[in-house]
Amino acid sequence: MPASPTNARKFLGRLSLPERNFIADALRTETVGGVLLLVAAITALIWANVPALHESYETVRDFHVGPAALGLDLSIGHWAADGLLAVFFFVAGIELKRELVAGDLRDPKAALLPVVAAVCGMAVPALVYTLTNLLGGGSLGGWAVPTATDIAFALAVLAVIGTSLPSALRAFLLTLAVVDDLFAILIIAVFFTEGLNFAALGGALAGLVVFWLLLRKGVRGWYVYVPLALVIWALMYNSGVHATIAGVAMGLMLRCTVHEGEKHSPGEHIEHLVRPLSAGLAVPLFALFSAGVAVSGSALGEVFTRPETLGVVLGLVVGKTVGVFAGTWLTARFTRATLSDDLTWPDVFAVATLAGIGFTVSLLIGELAFEGDAALTDKVKASVLVGSLIAAALATVLLKMRNAKYRRMYENEERDDDLSGVPDIYEEHDPAYHLRMAEIHERKAAEHRRLAEVVGRAGEGDGRPA
Repeated sequence: MPASPTNARKFLGRLSLPERNFIADALRTETVGGVLLLVAAITALIWANVPALHESYETVRDFHVGPAALGLDLSIGHWAADGLLAVFFFVAGIELKRELVAGDLRDPKAALLPVVAAVCGMAVPALVYTLTNLLGGGSLGGWAVPTATDIAFALAVLAVIGTSLPSALRAFLLTLAVVDDLFAILIIAVFFTEGLNFAALGGALAGLVVFWLLLRKGVRGWYVYVPLALVIWALMYNSGVHATIAGVAMGLMLRCTVHEGEKHSPGEHIEHLVRPLSAGLAVPLFALFSAGVAVSGSALGEVFTRPETLGVVLGLVVGKTVGVFAGTWLTARFTRATLSDDLTWPDVFAVATLAGIGFTVSLLIGELAFEGDAALTDKVKASVLVGSLIAAALATVLLKMRNAKYRRMYENEERDDDLSGVPDIYEEHDPAYHLRMAEIHERKAAEHRRLAEVVGRAGEGDGRPA
């Protein structure tokens, strides 16, 4: 049954001021990183497709470096995928921990919306891919490729098209991506782990225990944690579990609650330091050595004719949009929640379309799913690029249709007429603000009364009526 107006709960409404400030800081870094990611992807495509440069791209990407005795004689491309992305997943782990203890995921009712939206946004693309390949006689091994959303790329699209999305929609997209990353991590750990080396895995787990104990004891110093993190990563890599899982595990161990006397929690402090490294270096370098695929006319045509690649494109463009939107609508339908008064369901649909931009994790899963088949891996990467491009184009059209409305909402959220440093819309709902305004009105009323008395006495003195 639909909710009655008296007990309806709003979602995608205005954030609290601390949450708004955190989201603004996080998205600012992600947006800059997304633009760098965009530049890196374009550079990779040019480098890999210009005939005079193609050979040098493969030479650099496939160049091996590292200690073979430690099982780390890896190509540059491999280092980017397994090493640099561990930094990206470390930040994802901190984000997830923060959301669980201090963000939207802390409250089960508030967490329900992004969790259901993310689950549906991963299940439907996987279903679309599977059905496409069952009907077309393709490989089912790539079912997980279209399940991921790339928040940095999505925000880069927002930055390029200049859409002033209200903070609630941006926060929804960010939280959705955090939950999305969690399930992507679980998919990688469960479905793409083969031939476990239990000695190395035991060593990695022992290293994580030491890492946790040092944190519990309050030990500080990067010179302690960085070498330990490298050892844990190397052991995790050699265990057969994807090495990025080590980054997630360490991120989840950091404390993200503020103790008395602290301005920021250790997790937030470290995230503030590491996020620029992740968004500005690790992810763009991964894109540089992963996005370099052939984009000739015949290769692009094959994207829409081969079931594996068509499944990825349809999964990202159709599956993600339908899944996220349906999950959001169903949550509202069955939890007595109503949409914020400032937004409409087409706004949610536009953001759901934006969630179809899958890049970083989709490329990584594509490499894992079709490992050993270089030709098919490149075709799947091309399909990820094509699907993401189509989703970005559709989202751009849909968001531009409401851009004027978003801009007014954004300007209303940011307005600070009294120059207090706090947006007026938050002060207007602050009891202290109303008390200050009442005092101001009372002073003005007293001044008017005094002025009226003065005028009245003056009028009586010259014989004229007051």
